[in-house]
Amino acid sequence: MVSVGTPSIIAETYCRVRRQSLELCEPLTPEDMMVQSCADASPAKWHLAHTTWFFETFVLREFARGYKPFHPDFVWLFNSYYNGVSAQPEKKLRSSFSRPTADEILSYREYVDSAMDDRLPAAAGEAEERVVLGLNHEQQHQELLLTDIKHAFWSNPLHPAYSHGPIDMPDLKRAPLPATWIDLPGGLTEIGSAGPTFCFDNETPRHRVFLEPCRLASRPVTCGEYLQFIQDGGYSRPELWLSEGWLVAQNGRWEAPLYWQRNPDGGGWQVFTLRGLISLADLLATPVCHISYFEADAYARWAGACLPTEAEWEAAAAPLSVAGNLLDNNSLHPLPAQDASQLQQVFGDVWEWTSSAYLPYPGFQPLPGALGEYNGKFMCNQMVLRGGSVATPASHLRASYRNFFQPATRWQFSGVRLATH
Repeated sequence: MVSVGTPSIIAETYCRVRRQSLELCEPLTPEDMMVQSCADASPAKWHLAHTTWFFETFVLREFARGYKPFHPDFVWLFNSYYNGVSAQPEKKLRSSFSRPTADEILSYREYVDSAMDDRLPAAAGEAEERVVLGLNHEQQHQELLLTDIKHAFWSNPLHPAYSHGPIDMPDLKRAPLPATWIDLPGGLTEIGSAGPTFCFDNETPRHRVFLEPCRLASRPVTCGEYLQFIQDGGYSRPELWLSEGWLVAQNGRWEAPLYWQRNPDGGGWQVFTLRGLISLADLLATPVCHISYFEADAYARWAGACLPTEAEWEAAAAPLSVAGNLLDNNSLHPLPAQDASQLQQVFGDVWEWTSSAYLPYPGFQPLPGALGEYNGKFMCNQMVLRGGSVATPASHLRASYRNFFQPATRWQFSGVRLATH
């Protein structure tokens, strides 16, 4: 994770994170960078602008004496949801921003980066903490940029690939390893950030929870296993679904995860990936992804199991190192488990839905001022996911990290790990 360090470390990390955002856009044309294919997503060039806006608004405007903003309208144009800063355009209208151009946004980034470079050596105290928060914020948007462009390319009738290289995995097509059950003893434990490295405010305060004994599946559910759920009528059996989930699935005419589509000849499935369309037959051992909380919960009921709570998940993950199939691996798609006899794929591959609602921890205090809107105001009608995905930078993760989305969300790399009690 990006954490507070010496001025030289912060400056190096700043350059690396900012450069990575630009590298993710290298395969994109200016036209690609304007597309907003669903209300949840944002155009790639908006991500580049908003992450720059964050540093300009919360660091340079407040701590850099004499700083002159790049453009007077950018303070509201690229504001996402910080009502304490300014009004902002509706999110669904971001694809209408043909101006400023992509080149102007790149100039905006260069302008702000130059101003930050002049001031990073002197950043201290709250200014330094905001720089680190801004870097972690940008890493979140790097993942969003990839998930958003994947949805945009899938929505395009030509189904263009973001990357044309093959998935580098020799045994991608092999039979999946049978999952085993890993016992968690339960009892009194602590969850939440223990510091001293960076964490978001929603990971605090660290607190005690009591866990009943449970078991976690050694790996996430695979595409092959989820296909059995489909073939057994999983999408047409209301007894498996929560009431709201059933309505969402019926209204959306769901019959499979997002990005699964029937083969042109009507037999079998293809899966759209960031590397283009791939036959489902070649992905049966990989974790199923792009399913909603409602689908994950319905699958768990069908399998005679349940979803873990976020506390159970964190207790299992806490002793493990952050390693796995993450953005740094450049696979751009979940890969098969290599050893299902122990807890595998905890970090990376797919975000794992939990059964926990996204709520404040006991004693939670949001950051002061407008930055308090970062996480706290979303603690309603959302469910917690854990573990990161193929689009998450490795340095961004830790066992206490709490992601959250509405239960119908599917465009993220979200999957499921089963639990039993």
